[in-house]
Amino acid sequence: MRARVEQALADLRPALAMDGGDVELVGIADGVVRVRLMGACSGCPMAAMTLVGFVEERLKSQIPEIRGVESV
Repeated sequence: MRARVEQALADLRPALAMDGGDVELVGIADGVVRVRLMGACSGCPMAAMTLVGFVEERLKSQIPEIRGVESV
């Protein structure tokens, strides 16, 4: 599953980079993906919306066994 998550995150990176951000995979446990938002995303007031509405939504649509995404 890790390789699939890494590929899905790689697909998201250009969109995040357009706003000066990035995302790093920290780990996966029990269907929950743990990521670190970086760059402009790390201090952005909209980071929670980006995490759930963009990152989590895209990962779940590509990898149905993912139960959720958490920021660490």
